[in-house]
Amino acid sequence: MSDMPVAVITGANRGLGFETSRQLAALGYQVLLTARREPEGRAAAERLAALGLSVCFHPLDVTDAASIRTLAEKVRGIGRLEVLVNNAGMFTDPAPGTPEASVFRADLARIRESFETNALGPLRLCQALIPLMAGHGRVVNVSSGMGQLDEMNGGCPGYRLSKVSLNALTRILADELRGTGIKVNSVCPGWVRTDMGGDHADLTVEEGARGIVWAATLPNDGPSGGFFRHGEPIAW
Repeated sequence: MSDMPVAVITGANRGLGFETSRQLAALGYQVLLTARREPEGRAAAERLAALGLSVCFHPLDVTDAASIRTLAEKVRGIGRLEVLVNNAGMFTDPAPGTPEASVFRADLARIRESFETNALGPLRLCQALIPLMAGHGRVVNVSSGMGQLDEMNGGCPGYRLSKVSLNALTRILADELRGTGIKVNSVCPGWVRTDMGGDHADLTVEEGARGIVWAATLPNDGPSGGFFRHGEPIAW
């Protein structure tokens, strides 16, 4: 077993998950890079390992309980889990601003699919992996401004509802873990140039990942149960 702190990143074969893996590995973490698509995930881990970083791949489908159990066994064989970044997510709604994106036209099957990946997947992972933190660790739920009730707008109900639920999960976990050394926070990375964010987004992937890494490496007196963008609190 390794003496290095272990970090699990979901949905890490590209974009924010990949860059978060790179930044945490550069800080000295043993990173377990996970992805549903094995060829892409394995190639991503090999790219980082070729840079001399301690990164290995493990396949993970966050909607599959057996896949999560297998991941937990893998983590037990590596060392003590220090960081869990729930980054895997999907956007199944029609394009924002189109008539089809209206809540009145919402396809409930699409909404259920969003919930399975964006909210219930992180819940299952927290149930399986937080006990492996042995009372000290950091959980980062990668959320979105589209999940803010404070600025809630119309359209895209599958994504919005699932991210609101993810934020609620953050609050529930943080409250139940109060008094331990485990901190749980939601992070909105901002509008980032990823496959989901598009080419016209404001931020590079490197810039977007910094807020995630900030929450993953909080000091012992850092916050828990909050919602942050670029290390600054934002409204729920």
